[in-house]
Amino acid sequence: MEVFRLLEHSLPFLLFATGLLGLMVGSFLNVVIHRLPVIMERAWLREIHSYQDSTTPTDGDGPAYNLVVPASTCPQCGHRITALENIPLLSYVFLRGRCADCGTRIPVRYPLVELVTALLSIIVALRFGFSVQMLAALVFTWALVPLFMIDFDHQILPDSITLPLLWLGLLLSLHGVFVDSTASIVGATAGYLSLWSIYHLFKLVTGKEGMGYGDFKLLAAIGAWTGWLALPVVVLFSSLVGAVLGIGLILFRGREQGQPMPFGPFLATAGWLTLLWGNEIIALYLR
Repeated sequence: MEVFRLLEHSLPFLLFATGLLGLMVGSFLNVVIHRLPVIMERAWLREIHSYQDSTTPTDGDGPAYNLVVPASTCPQCGHRITALENIPLLSYVFLRGRCADCGTRIPVRYPLVELVTALLSIIVALRFGFSVQMLAALVFTWALVPLFMIDFDHQILPDSITLPLLWLGLLLSLHGVFVDSTASIVGATAGYLSLWSIYHLFKLVTGKEGMGYGDFKLLAAIGAWTGWLALPVVVLFSSLVGAVLGIGLILFRGREQGQPMPFGPFLATAGWLTLLWGNEIIALYLR
């Protein structure tokens, strides 16, 4: 088809199409970032009350609430957001960052997520060109964006994203898309067990929990995509970034030293960089 021929042979068209697709996906990811924690909380409440055999209404009861329904509305006035008001990035500019009905300011994070998703998608297209690797890396990227934001906001990494990402990485290894099956399986296993061991050792020494099980699963997923050789790079880079940011927050924003800090965003950042440039980083490290 002509479109596929253009994507393969015209880099400007590929970057434009990928960036446009990234904007639309970023708009959907905003919904995932906002609603998935609420969906999880309601599921937990339903599960708790099923064990208690309680008939008391909870937040888990009521109208359907998922990634599709109900339609998006302004949290301040309840104004239903129309299709014209939901165009990625452009609607925010035309509305001047405010609700069309009540004028409440729209958080700037919504267009930022759309813009960052588009930019990351363009970088992926530049790195891999029109290929199976590009398509797979886009899925990897789009999964890491909500993981980054949800962990930053709520300090949870949903299994509904990390586990499919893990299985997909293992399946792709059957065809050697990024690494072979041996490197992928060992990477997933080593990724999980490495943080699992650190968690239990830290808990044994201090009596505190240093991280959550979601971090283990995320590193296992990254290991399945990048292979076991890349794991030291991922862990080292994410730890360095986390340490620097943590010290900066303590010094400049008065964050308390004992206050928990999510590790998932640093793992996601390091994993994305490693998938795109892991071989170059490892070669530079070995030299």
